[in-house]
Amino acid sequence: MADEKIQKLMTEIENLTVAELAVLVKELKEKFDIQAPAFVAGGAMPAAGGAGAAAEAEAEEKTEFTVVLASVGDKKIQVLKELRAVTQLGLKEAKEIIDNVPSTIKDAASKEEAEKIKSKLEEVGAKIEVK
Repeated sequence: MADEKIQKLMTEIENLTVAELAVLVKELKEKFDIQAPAFVAGGAMPAAGGAGAAAEAEAEEKTEFTVVLASVGDKKIQVLKELRAVTQLGLKEAKEIIDNVPSTIKDAASKEEAEKIKSKLEEVGAKIEVK
């Protein structure tokens, strides 16, 4: 009977998304006051926590990034042109971002998209932060 309940629970956990799994891990830690070890010598995890720690690490891997314009630099017009090119923003919207530094260029960008925006804008002298 207990094995059947555990198998059913395992099946349900396997079907969770990474985001749902992260919430589950957080809730379990809070409910049962679980403290994860900060460092285990030799890189070995305790037997009981090995699978849970691996799942937790996967759940906490960041998949969405915020791209922030930290500074425009000396070439404001070139930055404005490149910002419009990489974001498809209109002139007014792009100018508002540049005039209100620091400002968010893109929320929930993939890692690749965030890096592309960062490299393009840094080529023309802007300073970009990816969070």
